[in-house]
Amino acid sequence: MKKNIIIISTLLIALMFSSCEKFLEYEPYGQPNQLSNMTDEQAMQAVYSLFYWQYREGTMGRGFMWYENCSDNLITGRTQAEAQNIKNFLDNGSASRDVRDNWPQMYQTINYANQLIRSAPTATKLSEKVRNSVLGHAYFMRAFAYLWLAPWYGDNGPNGGIPIVTENTGIDEIDVPRPPSVLDNYDMIIEDLDKAAELLPYFDEIPSNDWGLMHKTAAWSLMARAALYAAQYDNSYYQKVIEYTDRVINTGKHSLVTNYADVFTIEQNWSPEYIMSVTSTEIDGSKLPGVLFQNGGFGIYNTWGYFQPTLELYNAFEEGDTRRAATILAPGETVQFVGNEIVWAVNPASVSSPSALTFRKYLAPFAPADAVGTTVNPNSDNGTTDLNIPLVRYSDVLLMKAEALIWTGQNGDGPLNEVRVRAGLTPKTNATKADLKNERRCEFALEFGVFRHLDLVRWGDAQAVYAQPLHGYKVNLGGNGIESLEVIEVWPARNFNPSIHHVFPIPAREIAKSTNLKQNLGY
Repeated sequence: MKKNIIIISTLLIALMFSSCEKFLEYEPYGQPNQLSNMTDEQAMQAVYSLFYWQYREGTMGRGFMWYENCSDNLITGRTQAEAQNIKNFLDNGSASRDVRDNWPQMYQTINYANQLIRSAPTATKLSEKVRNSVLGHAYFMRAFAYLWLAPWYGDNGPNGGIPIVTENTGIDEIDVPRPPSVLDNYDMIIEDLDKAAELLPYFDEIPSNDWGLMHKTAAWSLMARAALYAAQYDNSYYQKVIEYTDRVINTGKHSLVTNYADVFTIEQNWSPEYIMSVTSTEIDGSKLPGVLFQNGGFGIYNTWGYFQPTLELYNAFEEGDTRRAATILAPGETVQFVGNEIVWAVNPASVSSPSALTFRKYLAPFAPADAVGTTVNPNSDNGTTDLNIPLVRYSDVLLMKAEALIWTGQNGDGPLNEVRVRAGLTPKTNATKADLKNERRCEFALEFGVFRHLDLVRWGDAQAVYAQPLHGYKVNLGGNGIESLEVIEVWPARNFNPSIHHVFPIPAREIAKSTNLKQNLGY
């Protein structure tokens, strides 16, 4: 097991880190088929091993952000040929940087979960509480792994779903064909998560030293997300979205953080808004914060500058929307970066972002002068921070319900306006599909799990949106600072073929390993 020694400087952060130190012991522990010989403590270490994917660069660093980079929210922030090919829908998937790691990592998680599901019922030496936790987490993580892959690679025809391997699949039968439809995957995901919810506690019933483990409302929230993706093929799933989001809402255990900018601060890591997140510290966790901001960090700290916002995203925010300043750093605005005041695109004047815009969303841990080694990883090639990276927030639950209501001809104003009012905006009356689409765009820009690209595909909007070029600013400076901002094209229009590009190519090395796994058509 990996031991993390966490050095801290305030009592608040000390309490937070001492509560999650045990959870961050995530290296695979033992063999799940030995569960019957394990103590309760050893069995829980096996549970922690199910979270190993959280700390992989290919999953929670750049990973599927290369696919999200196809959306009109983002542009590639630095020259990188594979990234450019992906964004232009040219990549055959054989060597697509970190995206190729998601498939094997998630099927490893599925395999590990299957072994736990197979062995837990006969592990009679375990207490009932621990056996339920093992089984509940195994069902949860199996479902999560399928849900992480299915929307990117599966459809309702002509390609079908992604291979379904369960605890009942024999070792000589692992190379299974793809199911006829991705709905088979979504149905299994929902069934697994429902079982998990039966076995898992509520978050407020989990002791603080195990914060980061899964709970009922996380399972119900992902059930809603699976149903939302399924609804693009079968509208009846929208009723399931309403049912599952209501399960979360009606518990009264979750609420929105009052100020949107505060959501992305260390102090809110365990707030009622965070339903599921990547538990992170300055030692390990999600590398997403280090992926952003200025390439090279102005020589202060080596951030990587890979994903940058477009002017289209910036302009999507209504006037007075507090989320814009919390999400995007525009020319002339200031930010504290490792104790230095940066006036973006002014001092220093040269920035790596082609759009002259960058993301502020995950920068809070970088602000203090002593950030490096306290709230930020001392190794800038790792780039993790003390900030948990959300995978499901309560606002996602609200907007999933609003979408399901609006798409089924009902009124979605209630849940939608909870999100709008928090952003400082006036409530909508008889909110439309267009209102909902923009609300999701502004609320979740650059967040794992709520991907703009997948939304555009499932709404049938991708072809028209991607046929438009993307823009940014050219900053013209004078003696008194910014004299003008000139709108420039930063990415040309692209050809999105909805019969091919609605899914991405399965990594070529996975196809090469298999007899039955068939590549998506057109790749």
